[in-house]
Amino acid sequence: MDDELNVTYVTLDGHVEVHKYRFLYFVVMFTAYILIICSNSTIICLICIHKNLHEPMYIFIAALLVNSVLYSTAVYPKLLIDFLSDKQIISVPACLCQFFIYYTFAASEFLLLAAMSYDRYVSICKPLQYTTIMTTTTVCISVTLAWFISACHFLVAVLLNANNKLCHFILSGIFCNNIMYSLHCVTSIEVHVFGLITLINTLSLPSLFIIFTYTRILIITYRSSKEVRKKAAQTCLPHLIVLVSTVLLGFYDVIIVRVESEIPKTVRFIMTLQTFLYHPLFNPIIYGLKMKEISKHLKRLFSQDKLN
Repeated sequence: MDDELNVTYVTLDGHVEVHKYRFLYFVVMFTAYILIICSNSTIICLICIHKNLHEPMYIFIAALLVNSVLYSTAVYPKLLIDFLSDKQIISVPACLCQFFIYYTFAASEFLLLAAMSYDRYVSICKPLQYTTIMTTTTVCISVTLAWFISACHFLVAVLLNANNKLCHFILSGIFCNNIMYSLHCVTSIEVHVFGLITLINTLSLPSLFIIFTYTRILIITYRSSKEVRKKAAQTCLPHLIVLVSTVLLGFYDVIIVRVESEIPKTVRFIMTLQTFLYHPLFNPIIYGLKMKEISKHLKRLFSQDKLN
């Protein structure tokens, strides 16, 4: 790659034998992308169509599934193009744009999960006040703030990154995640400080809030009847499973920059695929199977398809 190209483009060097397995990679990832869009969109449509699902809990679930589709779309189209291309490259502005979209919706997932945990806390611990506290306005503001706060943080991160000079033009990844910091000649103190602030505001504080609310729920349900415990388990378990999955992926994304040189390329490639392969499929499966009302509508939908 000549010098002029290196000024504008970055090589994505995280692929493993892409020239040998390009069509296999393409078919697998294209199938995964279609499944992500179809599975998430199906549940989103069910929530929009059925009035009994127009409750705060289901609105938050719909927002989470919208997140899954959007941050998958930030990665998959470019990835599919790369599999069929001779060179896996991306322009610096496009790389920053991908970074912004991916992290905006990935980080907002933690904020949405925090809002969902509060919704469950009010529902189980303050049932008589639920309709007063969790109004439609409150839910809409919560969802909007989750996206807005996340977008503001990563817009600033992109602007700070854009001002840093690049000395390296080979990215040891398959898309523009936080490994792109390794491209800088020197990472400024502003980037480090704001990165820490972003990590606290979009990951640490929401996680602590979730731990607090679910601890309160656990204490209340432990003192309550068997029926209350059963209801709490039915509604909280799917959220906790999704939370654990999200935290593990977030933890991997944070530490990958620190240990990338110590991880074999093939292992890093497989692990990176997990950040946008199984999780967007995992969410609709968990909510579709574990949430009773959604599961009921799904069964009815597919039984109608069979009859037709």
